Amino acid sequence: MTQPSTNTAPWERIIADAGDALIFIDAQGVIRVWNARAAALFGFSAEDALGQSVDLIIPAHLREAHWRGFNRAMESAHTASQEVRTTRGVHQDGRKLYVDMSFAIVTDGAGQALGSVAMARDATGRYLAALAARKAAAG
Repeated sequence: MTQPSTNTAPWERIIADAGDALIFIDAQGVIRVWNARAAALFGFSAEDALGQSVDLIIPAHLREAHWRGFNRAMESAHTASQEVRTTRGVHQDGRKLYVDMSFAIVTDGAGQALGSVAMARDATGRYLAALAARKAAAG
């Protein structure tokens, strides 16, 4: 998503100025909204991410499980959980990330799923520190 001008709608400013990565994928899993924080977190510019499959940021070994859950959510028009989840992501340079994400299904006026919106924040440092502490405690 490009930087909105001063004459943009408030929702465009909200997306641009959100403190976390904000990503919207349509019902087919194509990235349609990608703010500056998403670009900073995952390393892909809006130009590189928009129009691409969300597989762009999902590690290959997690894609099958992602698509099973995503397709269920699109069919039922709701997610199994509204909790923030720590999951894996992939940076453009190939680095593995741990990302705190929350998800919601976006629906039309008739309750039909249009896609999914996610808010994401880098949790790599915290996750790796906790993992090291657990390993140290286990001896």
